[in-house]
Amino acid sequence: MYEQTVKALVRIDESLALCGSDKSRILSAIVYISDMKRKGEMNRAWDEWFDAKNPPMRACIGVDLEPPHIVEIVVTAAK
Repeated sequence: MYEQTVKALVRIDESLALCGSDKSRILSAIVYISDMKRKGEMNRAWDEWFDAKNPPMRACIGVDLEPPHIVEIVVTAAK
């Protein structure tokens, strides 16, 4: 869970940069994880990554994801 979350967050950084934005401009995030028991691993990666000066609203939802995916993250950001 930790490694996949880190990879997803790197992709978010890359996508935001392409749009002329960055993680300090994220307004909200929805994190979908396949195993809520492993939420702590996702939280560790998130806590290492997010902008503490501008913490976005975040929801974490347990869902069935297609293997090998165990975490998906959707963000809304301003430019």
